[in-house]
Amino acid sequence: MTDERDHLMAVAGKAIAAGEGPRIAAPLPVNAATISHWTEAMGERNPLYAGPDAVAPPAMIQVWSMEGLNRDPDRRVRLPVDDVFEALDEAGFTGVVATNCEHTYHRYLDLGEELTSGTRLTDIAGPKRTALGDGYFVTWNVTWYAGDEPVAEMMFRLLKFRPKTSATAADESRNVGAEAAREPYPLRPAVNRDTAFFWDGVREGELRIQKCGDCGILRHPPGPVCPTCRSTRRTHAVASGSGTVYSYVVHHNPPVPGLRTPFVVAVVEVPEGVRLVGNIVRCATEDVYVGMPVRVTYQQMDDELTLPMWIPVEA
Repeated sequence: MTDERDHLMAVAGKAIAAGEGPRIAAPLPVNAATISHWTEAMGERNPLYAGPDAVAPPAMIQVWSMEGLNRDPDRRVRLPVDDVFEALDEAGFTGVVATNCEHTYHRYLDLGEELTSGTRLTDIAGPKRTALGDGYFVTWNVTWYAGDEPVAEMMFRLLKFRPKTSATAADESRNVGAEAAREPYPLRPAVNRDTAFFWDGVREGELRIQKCGDCGILRHPPGPVCPTCRSTRRTHAVASGSGTVYSYVVHHNPPVPGLRTPFVVAVVEVPEGVRLVGNIVRCATEDVYVGMPVRVTYQQMDDELTLPMWIPVEA
C-alpha cells in the first residue's frame, strides 16, 4: 500500500509541477445557434441570450470546449492530468464519482469570440476510505481564455475509487431498496437550503416543484432566484406524479455502487411543465422509449433515504 501510494503521489507531483497544460482551441467560436440550443434545453429565457446582440450564458462555458461525438482520439492533446488518471486506473481505482464543481466567471462572452482552455492539476488526496470504497480525491482547474484574457475558470474534484468486488457488495447491488438491505445507501443527494423542500416532500410521498413566490413560474432544478423575474421569494407546488420520458440513457459502465448495470436514467417531462431526472425501474432497459408514459414511485434505499423513481404506468 505504501509503495502504491508513493508511486501515485510521485506521478501526481510531477503533473502538479508541470502547471497548466497546452491550451486547446475550442472547436467553434461563440455562436448564436449553440446558445439557442443550450438555452432551449435548459429552459433559460433571459433576453440577454437572444437576438443579434446576444451574449453567451456564463454557465455554458464548458460547452465551448466540447468536441462532439466525431472527435478523433489520435488528435487529442495529451495533458499532465492524464498521467494521473492512467496511474489510478492501473492501480485498480477505476470507479469515478464527481464530488465538487465550482465556476468563476470574469465577464460575458460575445458572439464570434474564439476561446482556448488550459488545464492544471492542483491536488490529490488519499487514500481515503469512503462508502464507495477506498480511493483518491483528484482536483484540477480549467481556465478559459479569449486571447490571453482569462474569461472563466472551473474547479473540478472527483473521487477515483476501487470498486468493491466482494459477494456482500454484489448482493447489496442486486437488492437495492429491498427491505432486507438496510446498509446505508452509498450515493446521497446534496441537500441544501434550495433543495430541502424537495426532499422533505419525497419523505412525505409528494413530488414538489419549486414555484416563484411572485410570478408563479414553476422551475426545476430548484434555485435561489427565479430565472424569469429574478425574485428570491420561493414556494412550491405538488406535481400530479405522472409524466412522459423526454429522453434517456442506458448506463452500462463504469460500475455504480448500489446499482446493478445496466440501468436507465431518464429525463421525465411532467404536465406541470418542467423536466426531472430519475431512474426508470420495474421495466426492462430495452422496453424504455421516448414518449413512454410513466408515474413516480418512492423507493426506500435505507433507513433514512427515499428516492423518487419512475415506473411505466401499467406497472
